[in-house]
Amino acid sequence: MTGTIVITGASAGIGRATAERFLQAGWNVALLARRDEVLKEICHGCPTALPVACDVTDLGAVEAAFDAAAGRFGRIDVLFNNAGVFPESGLIDEIAPESWSSAVAVNLTGMFNAARAAFARMRRQEPQGGRIINNGSISAHVPRPNSVAYTTTKHAITGLTKSLSLDGRPYDIACGQIDIGNARTELLEDVIERTLEADPLAEVPPTMDVSHVADAVLNMAELPLSANVQFMTLMATKMPYIGRG
Repeated sequence: MTGTIVITGASAGIGRATAERFLQAGWNVALLARRDEVLKEICHGCPTALPVACDVTDLGAVEAAFDAAAGRFGRIDVLFNNAGVFPESGLIDEIAPESWSSAVAVNLTGMFNAARAAFARMRRQEPQGGRIINNGSISAHVPRPNSVAYTTTKHAITGLTKSLSLDGRPYDIACGQIDIGNARTELLEDVIERTLEADPLAEVPPTMDVSHVADAVLNMAELPLSANVQFMTLMATKMPYIGRG
């Protein structure tokens, strides 16, 4: 199966790797992110790629981006709801209120905005239906230390996934969640760097190649709408998830 996918946070990390994998597989891909120049570089010379500069915290910009994708490719088959940030680490009384607000704005409201835009178009297009894949996290289930803002927003995504999965049934809209642990991306590199700055003797966590995540998202997307991966956990084998909580 191929079709049209919208990917948020597509300029780096998991989003970029996934966009490139879907393009290789012959999909139409709308790449959404704030860094327009990076998106254009990724899409250069590819007729099935559409770069759209978009801040997911801006509902109007998100609506316009989905209109552009549907206008270019005719319909929206899949949303990979991926954009996210990892705010500063610390105890709840140590982190800045701005860090909390930023995490909620991107990780929760931004994912709500994208899901809202996708759901509306999937419900109204012919033939009706589509699939929303939310990027949760291992932290959607068990926290890392000193990550109250990130963990709280990612727990909320599990609720979003369940609600969309339930509400989408009458419209052939499937919703699943992929919970990723320690894919080697710029975001994880930043977390590791911060950890080592705080404690130079800290153990560097086990990681896995981000390409495995892209392959997994493609597998979820290529299922017929009669089947759904509700939750998938994909992580570095030796990372402390089992035993962490």
